[in-house]
Amino acid sequence: MLNGYYSLLKVLLTVLMTALIVPVAMQILSRYTGLIPRYIWTEEIARFCFVWLIMIGAMIAVRDGTHFDVDVLPHTNSPVIEFAFRTFVNLAILFMALAFLRWGWDFGKLGLRQQSEISGLPMLAIYIGWPIAGATWAIFTLERIWDDINALRNGETHGAR
Repeated sequence: MLNGYYSLLKVLLTVLMTALIVPVAMQILSRYTGLIPRYIWTEEIARFCFVWLIMIGAMIAVRDGTHFDVDVLPHTNSPVIEFAFRTFVNLAILFMALAFLRWGWDFGKLGLRQQSEISGLPMLAIYIGWPIAGATWAIFTLERIWDDINALRNGETHGAR
């Protein structure tokens, strides 16, 4: 099920990247040529797409193990110490995920009461990204911890994926 969700996130990332090109291209064309009029909604839609690109990209990066993880702790030949280091990093990511989930929920509730100035879209469409990202990071981080535990039990050096 997590693999399906991960695949969906990658598809959404591709769709949003494609969708971002349209309003940005319209902004460029209207600014530097007289081919199309200057539409003000393009800036807002581009910003909305950009926020979601960042959130979904961060969700994917947590699953891939390429986000938040800075190689500061020394590497050893001991699988137990490597497991402890990876667990420390994963727990730090999990802490941030839970913070995003907790306070992002309040942020989302704020978005229920607001609408964007230009397009009239509910701001919930943007603000809900924070708790969704937090929940997704938590799920993917717990999966990484589970993989690391199984790898330690099986004598592998890293969690399998």
